[in-house]
Amino acid sequence: WLVFIFGLSGCLVMGDPYSQLPPGPWRGILKLDPEQAIINEARRETDRGHLMSFDEVTEGELPFNFDVKYVNEDSMYLVLHNASEEIILDEISYKFDRATNKDTIIIGFPPYDSYFKAIFEDNILEGEWIVPSRGPNYRMGFVARHAQDYRFTRLEKEPIADVSGRWSVQFDVEKENPTPAIGEFNLEGNHLTGTFMTETGDYRFLEGTVQDNKVYLSAFDGSHMYLFEGIVKDENSMEGIFRSGTHYITTWIATRDSSVTLRSPDTLVRMLEPLQPLKISFKDRDGTMISLDDPPFAGKPKIIQIMGTWCPNCLDETRFLLDWQRNNQSEVAILGLAFERHEDEDLAWKAIEKYRDRLDIEYPILLAGNSDKISAAKKLPMLTEIVSFPTLLFVDKDNMVKRIHTGFNGPATSRYEEFIREFNNVVSLISE
Repeated sequence: WLVFIFGLSGCLVMGDPYSQLPPGPWRGILKLDPEQAIINEARRETDRGHLMSFDEVTEGELPFNFDVKYVNEDSMYLVLHNASEEIILDEISYKFDRATNKDTIIIGFPPYDSYFKAIFEDNILEGEWIVPSRGPNYRMGFVARHAQDYRFTRLEKEPIADVSGRWSVQFDVEKENPTPAIGEFNLEGNHLTGTFMTETGDYRFLEGTVQDNKVYLSAFDGSHMYLFEGIVKDENSMEGIFRSGTHYITTWIATRDSSVTLRSPDTLVRMLEPLQPLKISFKDRDGTMISLDDPPFAGKPKIIQIMGTWCPNCLDETRFLLDWQRNNQSEVAILGLAFERHEDEDLAWKAIEKYRDRLDIEYPILLAGNSDKISAAKKLPMLTEIVSFPTLLFVDKDNMVKRIHTGFNGPATSRYEEFIREFNNVVSLISE
């Protein structure tokens, strides 16, 4: 018996050396809509809903991927993946949950005001994704499993067509005025990456797969949740359903078109009185009114960024502005105007400060108002409207607005390099 016991002990694993989550790949699922009846009803209400048939994934479940990595045995962080995008999640804490009588892991999404709250058992994380700035009840169920490195499916059905290239896309096709967009995709085997560009910004770093005649794409970055599912009808046409979070579902159609364009982002918003100088004034954290006539801005060319800390496209643009500022010896002053989701002013300021500190932003950011576009437009009545966050105002030394750039098609798109060239040209214009 002793020989048997000692022999058996050589086959036993004597415990996980890591005190927290096991390292390596994980596959998560966000449950955008757990009520299948609601999904089916939404589908019936769309003109093209009856054409959709997906048997590789469960509808309304958005997959995402991340890796758990360790600095040492007691310190870990997560790397969230969306195509080439990597998001570091290193705000991790633990607390005892009285409701479940179990230890709970909290994983924050800097710089956004959102976090995972979950219980870890048997190599499974299960809990909720919570966004306090969207109200006390904005939470979504999720589950993640260790050692799974695929996104939508392990299947490798040969695609009926190579969807790589540029596509003319329309969203909300059941409406009288569909929303135009451009799809840019790259297919390697079954692995699909790309994005959709609209006149107000892009849909981030999308990743997915093509299986036979089915196409799937998703992105999750701690703020936006995008899920695309569709059918490849032939090599020149696709159609499908797009879900954004728990609140939005619509249809889309796509036609291959290498020459498709959108309206210029410099033409969407105007000054109501273009011959009048820009006059804005907002309070800083201490309650002091800041205007363009104050010493940091007076007599200088300026870039005014209309943004929100909750907005991924704003984050991309902010990173661009920071890189540009650090790499250019310029007298151009930058000012951020934050329109936040928090109704409580103190919570809004805390979100701004966290955003500023996380990104090491040196230029001032002022709390300008609420993120509702109609409310935001009332705070900036000299503009025709607020179409998108972010929006850039290029202002010369005399406070004259020379250009208004709406939205941001960032590093996930082919238009990013064009934006950089145009940005530098406009900066030269306001610096003359």
